[in-house]
Amino acid sequence: MSPTPLTIEKYLASLPEDRRTAIQAVRAVILKNMDKDYEEGIQYGCIGYFVPHRIFPAGYHCDPKQPLPLGALASRKGYMTVMFMSIYGGGELADWFRKEWAKTGKKLDMGAACIRFRKLDDLPLDVIGELVRRVPAKKYIEFYQASLGAYHKAKPAKAKKRAAR
Repeated sequence: MSPTPLTIEKYLASLPEDRRTAIQAVRAVILKNMDKDYEEGIQYGCIGYFVPHRIFPAGYHCDPKQPLPLGALASRKGYMTVMFMSIYGGGELADWFRKEWAKTGKKLDMGAACIRFRKLDDLPLDVIGELVRRVPAKKYIEFYQASLGAYHKAKPAKAKKRAAR
């Protein structure tokens, strides 16, 4: 397995031409609609979009050294994927997204937050752009913190260890 490229340019250069063209087109839509407080870079082996530490110093709770991830764009073995944490777990935005996608007549191949596609024509780029536009960094941070709070409330507390007698 080859090492993950450390720059977006090297990541794109490592892709076959057809995938590079598709990824670049989706990337252009994301960048055009992305709030100025987000940044783009390589994160978790993908082209990542995230809230930098200068905006959200706490970082990502799973690894506070990492900036808070919003989404990613990647080429996988059998497909390409665009991921948005803002629709992970459902909610109003996820419902809106699914409804808007359905209106396009295109088949949605989606996991919890990953939208898989094999060719650029599989994606309604206008819906992707509007999804990105609807989530400014400040709103995303609020969503993230509320989600974390709900997660910690639902998680059972660890049993306290008994003192040795």
